[in-house]
Amino acid sequence: MSWLECVPNFSEGRDPAKVGRIADAARSVPGVVVLDVESNADHNRSVITLVGEGTALVDAAMAMIRVATELIDLNHQRGEHPRIGATDVVPFVPLEDSRIDDAIACAHRLGERVARELGIPVYLYGAAARRPERSELPTVRAGEFEGLKESIQRDPARAPDFGEARVHPTAGAVAIGARAVLVAYNAYLTTPDVEIAKRIARTVRARDGGLSEVRALGFEIKERNRAQVSMNLTDYRRTPIHRALEAVRREAARYGVGVEESEIVGLVPEEALFDAAEYYLQLNHFDRAAILERKVRAAAGSAEPFPRFLDRLAARTPTPGGGSAAAAAGALAAALGEMVLAYSIDANTPKNDPLVAARTACWEARTFFVRAMTEDAQAYEAVRAARKELKDRPNDAGKIAASIAALRRSAEVPLATARTAVRLAETLRSIGPKTKTALASDLATALALLSAARDGGLANVRVNVTDLNAAGQSTGEIEAELNRLSGPTG
Repeated sequence: MSWLECVPNFSEGRDPAKVGRIADAARSVPGVVVLDVESNADHNRSVITLVGEGTALVDAAMAMIRVATELIDLNHQRGEHPRIGATDVVPFVPLEDSRIDDAIACAHRLGERVARELGIPVYLYGAAARRPERSELPTVRAGEFEGLKESIQRDPARAPDFGEARVHPTAGAVAIGARAVLVAYNAYLTTPDVEIAKRIARTVRARDGGLSEVRALGFEIKERNRAQVSMNLTDYRRTPIHRALEAVRREAARYGVGVEESEIVGLVPEEALFDAAEYYLQLNHFDRAAILERKVRAAAGSAEPFPRFLDRLAARTPTPGGGSAAAAAGALAAALGEMVLAYSIDANTPKNDPLVAARTACWEARTFFVRAMTEDAQAYEAVRAARKELKDRPNDAGKIAASIAALRRSAEVPLATARTAVRLAETLRSIGPKTKTALASDLATALALLSAARDGGLANVRVNVTDLNAAGQSTGEIEAELNRLSGPTG
C-alpha cells in the first residue's frame, strides 16, 4: 500500500480554534499523519498537509470536510483568496512509488462520499477531471461561491460531477482532484498598490502567455500594507522557484518597485530549494549527494531504528515520553499480531476469513502506532512552545486559543493510541481460537502490550484533561471516552 499526500484548503484562516478542530479530525484517523498546518488571515484560508495510505487518507479528508461544514459559513466568510466552498479544494498527490491513478481513485471515492453524506456538490479537477475544461482549477472556481449559487442551477456547463445542481447553503461546493506536487509561492512587493501586483500576475502566469505551469493572482495584504503576487507552481521542474521570482522582479522593476520578501506556503520538495540554491550560488557542477543531511539520512537508514528510539527515551529530555512509549508498545503488539496471523493463514484461507481482516487491522494499527510515536512527542513540544508564548503575552486571545488547541491535540494523540489499542485487542481476542496453538504465548504477549499501550495512553490523556479543565475548557467528550476505554472490555 503506497502513500499519498492530501492538501485540503479551508476557507478559514483567522480562528485558530476552528482550524485546530479541522486538523484534529484528521489526526484521529489511524494511519494518517498531519505534517503541516498553515493559515493566512488576509486570505482567510488554511492549508493542511497530511499523508497516508489511500483508504485512511480518504477517511481523514472526509472527517475534516465534515467538521469544516459545521464550522464555516460562506455567507459570512470573506478573504482575499477566491473560494467556492468551506472546504475549497482537496487535491490528492502521489508520492514515491504511488501513481497518479491511485490519487485519481481517492479523489473519485471522496467526491462520491461528500455529495452523498454531506449534500455538497463536487467538481472533479486536475488529473481526476471528467470534463477536459475542468482540468484547470481556476475554471472550476470561476464566479466563486456567490456566482456559483446562481450558475449551478441554470447553466448545464456548471453541473457538478457528484451531487445535485445546487450549492450547500453554508458550505458551498468543493473541488476535489489529483495532481503532481505543487509549490505555493508568494512574493511581497515594496508597495501596497494591488493593481501593480495584478498586472505582474497577468504577465507571469501561463494562461496569459507567461511562464509555463504558473498560476498567479495579485492580492492586497492589509496586515502588512503590501501587495502580493501569489503563485502556484504546478510543475516546479518546468518553472522552478528562482525563475518565477526573477520574472516577478523584472516586471516589478517596470513599475519602480521591488520584491521585499517571498514565502512558501505549506510544504516544499527539497529538490525545489536545491534548484534555487544552485542557481543563486552558481553551483554549476554541484553534486547533491554531498549534502550533509542526505549522507546522515543514508547512514541512519542502514542502522537499527529502535535502539536509537530507546536512547532518546532514556535521555533527560521532555520528549519522547510516556505517550510515545505507549505507542511503541502498541506497535510491538501489532507486529506480533501480524506474525501470529502470518503463520495462521495459508493458501486455502478464504479472502473473507476473519483472519485475513485481522491481519489487515494489525498492519493498519502498526502503521498508526509508529506515526503516533513521533506525533505524541510533537504534540507535547507544541504545548511547551504555546505555553512559552502565552507566558510572554498572557492576555493575547490568539495565544490563548493556540495554547488550548495544542493541549487538545496533546490529549487526542494518546487518546487515539488507547482507542486503537482497545480496538486491536478486541480483534485479536475474537480470532484467538482460530490461530495456531503453538503461538498462544505470542498472542498473549501482544495482548499484554496492547493493555500497556491503552493504560499508558489514558494516563497521558488524564494529565491533559486536568490542564484543559484548569484553562476553563469543557472536556466532557474526552472524559466519556476515557471512562469507556478504561472499562473491563478494554
